[in-house]
Amino acid sequence: MSHTVERRDIIRASLLLPALTLPQAAPASAPEAAGIARTLARRRATQIANLHYALMLDVTASDHAAGAVTITFDRTSDSGDLVLDFRGPTLADLSVNGQPVTGNRDGHLILPQRHLKSGANTISARFTTPIAAADAAIIRFHDDKDQQTYLYTLLVPSDANLLFPCFDQPDLKARIRWQITAPKDWTVLTNGALEACEPAGAATHWHFAETAPISTYLAAFAAGPWATWPSAPTGGHPITLYARASRKAEVDAETQIATNRAALDWLATWFGVPFPFAKLDILLAPAFPFGGMEHVGAVFYNEDRFVFREPPTLPQRLGRDQTIYHEISHQWFGDLVTMRWFDDLWLKEGFATYMAARVQADLQPASNAWTTFALSIKTRAYRADASSGTQALWQPLDNLDAAKSNYGPIVYNKAPAVIKQLAFYVGEDGFRNGLHLFLTRHAYANATWQDLLGAVAEAAHVDLGAFGAQYMLRAGLPRIDTHLTLKEGRIESLRLTQRPARALPNDAGGTWPMKVRVRLHFDNGRDVIETVSFGGAEAVVPGVAGLPAPAFVWANDDDQGYGLFMPDDATTEWIAAHLGSVTDPLLRAMLWGALWDKVRDLAFAPARYLSVLLDTLARETDEQISRTILARGATALQLYLPGAASAAIQPRWEAALIARMDDTHLGYGLRKAALDQLIVTARQPAALNRLRMILTGAPFVDAPVRQPTRWAIIRRLIAIAAPDAAVLFVAERTRDPSSEATRDAFVARAATPDAAVKAAYFARYFDDATLNEAWASDSLEPFNSPEQAALTEPFLRPALDRLTWIRTNRRIFFLPTWIEAFIGGQTSASALATVDTFLTERQTLPIDIRRKVLTARDELELTVRIRAAAHQDPTNR
Repeated sequence: MSHTVERRDIIRASLLLPALTLPQAAPASAPEAAGIARTLARRRATQIANLHYALMLDVTASDHAAGAVTITFDRTSDSGDLVLDFRGPTLADLSVNGQPVTGNRDGHLILPQRHLKSGANTISARFTTPIAAADAAIIRFHDDKDQQTYLYTLLVPSDANLLFPCFDQPDLKARIRWQITAPKDWTVLTNGALEACEPAGAATHWHFAETAPISTYLAAFAAGPWATWPSAPTGGHPITLYARASRKAEVDAETQIATNRAALDWLATWFGVPFPFAKLDILLAPAFPFGGMEHVGAVFYNEDRFVFREPPTLPQRLGRDQTIYHEISHQWFGDLVTMRWFDDLWLKEGFATYMAARVQADLQPASNAWTTFALSIKTRAYRADASSGTQALWQPLDNLDAAKSNYGPIVYNKAPAVIKQLAFYVGEDGFRNGLHLFLTRHAYANATWQDLLGAVAEAAHVDLGAFGAQYMLRAGLPRIDTHLTLKEGRIESLRLTQRPARALPNDAGGTWPMKVRVRLHFDNGRDVIETVSFGGAEAVVPGVAGLPAPAFVWANDDDQGYGLFMPDDATTEWIAAHLGSVTDPLLRAMLWGALWDKVRDLAFAPARYLSVLLDTLARETDEQISRTILARGATALQLYLPGAASAAIQPRWEAALIARMDDTHLGYGLRKAALDQLIVTARQPAALNRLRMILTGAPFVDAPVRQPTRWAIIRRLIAIAAPDAAVLFVAERTRDPSSEATRDAFVARAATPDAAVKAAYFARYFDDATLNEAWASDSLEPFNSPEQAALTEPFLRPALDRLTWIRTNRRIFFLPTWIEAFIGGQTSASALATVDTFLTERQTLPIDIRRKVLTARDELELTVRIRAAAHQDPTNR
């Protein structure tokens, strides 16, 4: 029996059996490793249950919080020593059932068995935890506009033990009761509902109700002089929005609250499971390093993405709503039912992203949510999954210290794309009933991907063993090619074949189960659409033999499949000639994507892609498609074409953008997308002067642009070393009174084409403890402007050498942003050699970091190959 067959049998069996009960572990005898090891988590999960935390914090000091915690739990008899986690700076008065305990090694406290009882136990301790702008469980933000201070926590994936002593693993859920002392003019919110406030001199004691059982990474509080917008309609769940006082006039609170409430109501109905928590607060957190965080009952959103500083485009509005739908979906997928361990991170993130699209498609039918899904979600999935740095959805994880690196496009982009295929594969009723079964079966508890597929398989009466083996446990994705055979102008056969998009080491092989819809387009008649299922490497399209030759064949109609769907040559030529005539937005978006995939497959020249784009652009009226194809055009122009070839197209590119900016028949969003790309790519004097005119106040769509666009123009002028850039920078810094001006100036100056400035920024990224992480992250792209690749290439190796430090000391998304910026800003073979040398010399580089480097490295290699081909034959194909 082959290894693949054995693997499928194991998966199939796992879907039909309940989760295994882990054997009771022997008492801990050796010191625990740093972090939260899987072995420790498994042992603790057999030792304790019925957890409660009573947590008191005093946040009246500027640089630390003083706290006390009482932990109660039930313990399994004779289960050995117990390990408590805590990485804070000070700990005092630790006791177990009234007996003092001392000793803290590598963030762990060993509670001796002799102090523990079978059944009920109590732990108590006093502690402190830091408050800082970065690298702390409690993040401090200083508002430069009104000099106020705001605090909020961010504990995912395993920083709860930096905040307070706890058992910090997702499958030891606990009820948490917060009590927080804050300055008297502050407002505090936590996971629990407010019970009482007590004045205490210059401070106030805030008391909150105990929560339902939640994982420690979902614990959260925020404190500061927040502006608040309470909303408690009759019969509805109370929702309160919190935001900085200095930005109160900018917050469209009523709209945001309504969007959160609509999502909450829709999901409760669709899942058939009521909202599972007592209340919902929403916080617009300043300098928040994520788009949002789904804390139970207290969702934190990124203030900068939720408070529009200029008129928003449609993609910006839809993007904000998608984030809301994503985080509210988490209240069920992630909060009510939580993955047992972070190796199943995709289970919550993938479902939240997929459900966000479903919510938006139903609540906002005009949004073309599945077009957004194809453009924004699946494209990134395909890029990452086709690289040598890809990994399976289920990602082995030995220690939560490494969990941050599991976040990325496989979790956020591949997972929802696979879930969309799963829903189509099993059918709508079976899928929805399976999710209901999963949520009710594991409510307020934990589950694995086997539990999920088992519930869907049970409800749909479909064997999902092979599906789990190929999509959850196998890295990579299929490439699907179309094979059309004609005889005397009619179809003799139409086949689809699949193979791995990239050969990966240690790949178990096999084929991906898949169901797709195949579209045959006829120029003078109705299209034919057939549903096809892969049972192996080939699928024959039924019912089409004898039909006239189609104008084109598209093998993934309605975007249900997961894979690189490559058009045949005839379809490619039809797309290039007729794409502007396709009226269906989703189909048009996918055909644009297919043409771009051919560019990346070195089968369609980037110069020709730009020609097709510029020929078709005037007919494109979908904001989301327009923004995407223009961004791809900018990539082709700036990265894929060598200097002379790029310069030859540059005047036509800029003229087309300016014409689109000035086209009064177009809406604001379409014209703004053109302006944004002009800002990113302008080189010619006429285009640069147009940008300068905008800075002087020349109207754009009947009004002067606002600060985000003004600062983007300043960044561009700085990046290309415009002679007046320094003067314009100083003038803008003086002109801008907003609370974001200091950050915008910091980000803009990172684009300065000067080695000394670059060196100073690089040093601050590591040495300046006051530098907000979000500011640093935002500055990485201008630091690595494509025009400055030669200037920044010397920083490439030092940037790679600091990756392990970054993973340890920065939050989840900083590491991939850093890697993509420093490698993605390069285009040369010498830079590729630098990356390859680093990978060769660092054989012990942690695998999660290596994968992220490989993904970016493959993109750089592709850029080098495309540029070489374009240099040899710039107008080919």
